[in-house]
Amino acid sequence: MNKSQLVDAVANNSGLTIKDSEKAVDAFVAAVKEGLKSDGNVQLIGFGSFSVGERSARTGINPRTGQKIEIAASKTVKFKAGAKLKEIL
Repeated sequence: MNKSQLVDAVANNSGLTIKDSEKAVDAFVAAVKEGLKSDGNVQLIGFGSFSVGERSARTGINPRTGQKIEIAASKTVKFKAGAKLKEIL
């Protein structure tokens, strides 16, 4: 499902217009980004939780040349599904 399909699904399930549904989806994404940036964790009971993970620096291999390269440390977003979501799947 891509963003436009999600917007259509929100519109169909909520009775909102497509424009309002797009605003709602954008607001949700912005709120999750802000929550991860400030607290590092966003929990939606019954759905799941988003958290910030750390990746340490490591050595990788360039597949084209076979040369070793250094990959810098970085942050990533993790998602852990909640119990109710797991039941559906």
